[in-house]
Amino acid sequence: WGIVIVFAGFAVVLAGVLLLIIPTVVTQIAGFVANVPSLIRDFQASDLYAWLQGNFGSNVGEIVSQVQGFLTNPANLTAIGGGVLQVTVSVISTISGIIIVLVLTLYFIASLDVIKQAFYRLVPAHGRESVADLTDQITQSIGGYLMGMVILAFFNSLFAGLLYLFLGLPFPLLMAVIAFCITLIPLVGTVAFWVIGSSLALFASPVGALVFAALYLIYMQVEAYVLTPRIMNRAISIPGSLVVIGALVGGTLLGLLGALVAIPVTASILLIIKKVIIPRQDAKV
Repeated sequence: WGIVIVFAGFAVVLAGVLLLIIPTVVTQIAGFVANVPSLIRDFQASDLYAWLQGNFGSNVGEIVSQVQGFLTNPANLTAIGGGVLQVTVSVISTISGIIIVLVLTLYFIASLDVIKQAFYRLVPAHGRESVADLTDQITQSIGGYLMGMVILAFFNSLFAGLLYLFLGLPFPLLMAVIAFCITLIPLVGTVAFWVIGSSLALFASPVGALVFAALYLIYMQVEAYVLTPRIMNRAISIPGSLVVIGALVGGTLLGLLGALVAIPVTASILLIIKKVIIPRQDAKV
């Protein structure tokens, strides 16, 4: 029942996110296509266009007309995505991959106890109890790590949404959801959202984008050196310095995959050292 509740809650959250994002994206794309003629007219009335036309002649007008025709032609917009068939195949492949991952996750979680018991039987009988205890602690530390990442992503999305709201930038709720999803990626997630959030804010208000970029950059430092070590120390009981060092080493060696697994691996190694190596060293006279 616990697995059913978690997966049902995940499905509800995913459906809510899709209902929030898809209509907004469709509306924004339609609004952009509809506003292309007025954007072109505003550009033609600007001093920049007059300067370009004065220096490069009538070719500037022809280029602008071609750009307008390209942007307002649905066939060209479809071609940008690689064609209708390719886009459809990509969407279907992505959906099928997500379904496969979810089904495999469901099977692994449901049969986790059986898998662990089979693993214990590979160990000599006299050492099974200690191996089982160590394995349980490692799995609990990984669960605590994931919970810590969710807490950090929640704080990140809350801060980003409030910034967008108070600065008068568009779609604060949508940006909060995007921030939550992206910042679940350790080490690089906050940097990626900083770039995305600042770039999108630039279209609405250059001053607001500058303020957002500065305040979010400050929050990134607070999260990296204050929130992350403290939350991870409580979640998986490893020192804050090892959290930072493990994330940096993992990201440097293996990129995104290394950043994802660095802290759980660090916690597992630390547990093995505490439970296996140190007791053996203490037993030596």
